[in-house]
Parts: sequence; structure tokens; C-alpha cells
Amino acid sequence: MTRWRDPAKDPRQEPKSNVITAEGAARMRGILEHLSRVKRPALSTKVGEAAAQGDRSENADYTYNKKELNRVIARIRYLTKRLDELQVIDRLPADTGKVFFGAFVELEDEHGETLSLRIVGHDETDTRKRWISVDAPLAKALLGKQIDDDVTVSAPGGDSLYSVNTIRYAPRHDGHSGR
Repeated sequence: MTRWRDPAKDPRQEPKSNVITAEGAARMRGILEHLSRVKRPALSTKVGEAAAQGDRSENADYTYNKKELNRVIARIRYLTKRLDELQVIDRLPADTGKVFFGAFVELEDEHGETLSLRIVGHDETDTRKRWISVDAPLAKALLGKQIDDDVTVSAPGGDSLYSVNTIRYAPRHDGHSGR
């Protein structure tokens, strides 16, 4: 059982932007395809085989595979619905000298340390790659900024000041790239 959260204060209830990069959409479609064509049929077969063994009440194989199958079906439903809601952004902005969705940005903080990140959709955030959601406070503060602009971000530990060093965009499919 999970603990109760006040829906008005739960950050998970905040609306998400319905934008995604072309690479992120392709990755989500690949996961959906794998779950639908490989994982779900394999689990259905396992559940059928375990059910054929007789008493299901004490059949651990059946119980485990049935739970896993239900989890996969729920994930397929979620991905299908989410992909229908998303708008794929697959073009460069008119002004590649400013920070917009999909930008790779290098920042320098007040101590001279650099931070490289990319602004992506909520569904493709990745802390290891330093890809942050367009809905994150830092991303919101960066949108529309140019090289050498200063950005102040409020955080629970205090305000942080950054300077924008570089802005670039992923290459388009036709070989052109951003700045």
C-alpha cells in the first residue's frame, strides 16, 4: 500500500508538456512494439502452460507470470495512450542562437564549473545523460536565453546563478545541424 498524498501538492499530478523529440518518440514506439509483439505473447504462452498444470491457487509459476502479463498489458496501454497525446518536435527552431526545446546547453555556475544538459520532453528525461524535462525549473529559466545570458534558478537549497556558454541542436535528418 502506498502512502496518501494530497493531490493538490503532489508534484506527480502537475500537468506534463506533451512534446517529445523524434528520437524519443521512436524509442517509445520501439518499446511498445517489443512489448506487444515479443513480451506479451511469450508471457501469454507461459500463463497458458502454467494454467494447464492444474490447481492455480498454489501455482507460483502461474501467479508470477499472470502478474507480469498484467504489468506488460498496463504498460502497453499507457504507451499507446501517451504516444497519441504527444506532439513530436522534429524541426530546428527559427533562431538556433536561443535555447528552445531539444537544445543541448552548456552552463557555467558561479564557481566556474560547467554543466551540460539537454532540454527534452517529460517522457525522455534521463539523469545519467543529463537530459532534463522542459517542465523543470532550470529548463523553464533557460528557454529563450542566448549565449552569455545569466540565469538565476530558485531551488530549495537557495538560488543558483548560471551563465549560458554554448547552445547547439541535434543534427536534422538532412545533415544540417544547429549552432
